[in-house]
Amino acid sequence: MPYTVDFTTVSTAGLESSPVADALAGLRANEARYFRNKYGHDFTVEPAADAESTVDWVSRILEEERGIVISSRPLEATAFEVANIRFAYVFYENGLAINVMYSVDGSDKRAVGFKLSEGMDVPEELGSFKFARQKSKLAGTIRGSYFVIKNEY
Repeated sequence: MPYTVDFTTVSTAGLESSPVADALAGLRANEARYFRNKYGHDFTVEPAADAESTVDWVSRILEEERGIVISSRPLEATAFEVANIRFAYVFYENGLAINVMYSVDGSDKRAVGFKLSEGMDVPEELGSFKFARQKSKLAGTIRGSYFVIKNEY
């Protein structure tokens, strides 16, 4: 069942099994606020089991671009297109959020972003990345990193 993320009242709905559920819910709400404010888009997620094609697309890009296989269980995912950019998000049980930004009319904006919820350790599979810190009223301290996508997906 799809769920529109409310960034005024942060809810852990769908994320309860995460050991950092509150922080992950704040991170998810932070993303929802960004898309609402920048694009007027309502950020809607669904259980990962109902969004297999999105989870598979993100997993394929990670593996083919960098040989990365995420060991944590995906909890929720979403995919949408705004401003000629396809976005995909997967929220994982360990507190990790991965997003793919994929420009559909050229290769100028194609990247994978990683965001770590406050209170989680850097997953072993992302140990080679450097993470910058960002403060969020909704999510506390978010650590983020990214890489540019080189191939076509």
